[in-house]
Amino acid sequence: MAEQRQRRIHPAWIVAAVAFIALMGAAGFRAAPGVLMIPLNEEFGWPISTMSAAVSFNILLYGLTAPFAAALIGRFGVRAVTMVALVLIAAGSGLTVLITSEWVLYLTWGLLIGLGSGAMALVFAAEISNTWFVTRKGLVTGVLSAGSATGQLVFLPVIGALSESTGWRTASLLISGVALAVVPLVFFFVRNHPSDLGVDAFGAEPGTTPPRVRHTGAVTRALTGLRDASRTRSFWALAAAFFICGATTNGLVGVHFIPSAHDHGMTVTVAAGLLAVVGVFDIVGTIASGWLTDRVNPRYLLTGYYAFRGVGLAFLPLLLSSEVQPSIVIFVVVYGLDWVATVPPTVALCREYFGDRAGIVFGWVFAAHQVGAAVAATVAGLVRDEFGDYAYAWIGGAVLCVVAAVFSYIVKPPVNGRWVTA
Repeated sequence: MAEQRQRRIHPAWIVAAVAFIALMGAAGFRAAPGVLMIPLNEEFGWPISTMSAAVSFNILLYGLTAPFAAALIGRFGVRAVTMVALVLIAAGSGLTVLITSEWVLYLTWGLLIGLGSGAMALVFAAEISNTWFVTRKGLVTGVLSAGSATGQLVFLPVIGALSESTGWRTASLLISGVALAVVPLVFFFVRNHPSDLGVDAFGAEPGTTPPRVRHTGAVTRALTGLRDASRTRSFWALAAAFFICGATTNGLVGVHFIPSAHDHGMTVTVAAGLLAVVGVFDIVGTIASGWLTDRVNPRYLLTGYYAFRGVGLAFLPLLLSSEVQPSIVIFVVVYGLDWVATVPPTVALCREYFGDRAGIVFGWVFAAHQVGAAVAATVAGLVRDEFGDYAYAWIGGAVLCVVAAVFSYIVKPPVNGRWVTA
């Protein structure tokens, strides 16, 4: 009876649940820069463009670490890589309270948190879904991808309130403590492979789950994966679209929505609350996208997602004001539904086109996502300092979304199971 009760919940769901919590904990700092820029600017007088550059360094490392993190997971296992990543994030956020010079932001916000969050990137979600699940992969990818949005939902209002009441240093220490608190959960409940528990992956026929293969040469595997994938049109189309995805989410809205709203007279706490609403509907949209990915051609989903995102960005300069109007609420709801909805279909296409190298290939596609975010974060900061507002940045993002929709539509499916080379 005890054994039967134990098997009512497959271990894959326990691993996925802890992975969700880990992603949520790692997302603490992902929500912080947009909130902390204002108090840092007021205390030290540092320009927005300077802090944007530090965030861009973070975002760039976040993306470039991802493909190597996928290879390191293949070598050392997801549990060890995740715990090290959480410790790096905690160290970067905690040490931020000691900063007195601009360059220290590049060490804390940039290097430490960039490397840590990069190892906890969406590649982590793809690895969990691909390793532990045979069925429900799209749904699980969607749920795990929503973990970062849930972290944003939880942390943004708290960080905003703390930064205005007790100071930004308290907010930074809170993020550090949360990241450290997740480490024991990962240690006790996450395993690297179903074989570690003597079970098959969820949805697999008994005895059909292959044993875990411990790969060596993480750097070589990552670079070889890039070399082979870069010979295909599909890789470049996916990477270009995801470059724009990162530019129009993490780079533009994630970093600059709060400063832009503040320029229009809105308080930091209210703007952070609006961005948290994006996180609420991001959860809904990403899970729904995962469900749809199991049923609808991912190319069509991506085309629609980018088109709707472009419409939202085009109207944003007209919607911002000192008060919360119904129109801006509609924007954050629609943008939230679309925020990470692109991830499940992109992961599905990588899995369909690149097979057992999908994790590493998606790592490079995700690297393009973060390069786009880094470029957009820097450019938008420069636009703000040059023109006094963000209007040109929002319109530019809308135009890029149209380009991303076109790239998503022209992705070519495999021919007789073989990649279509350029």
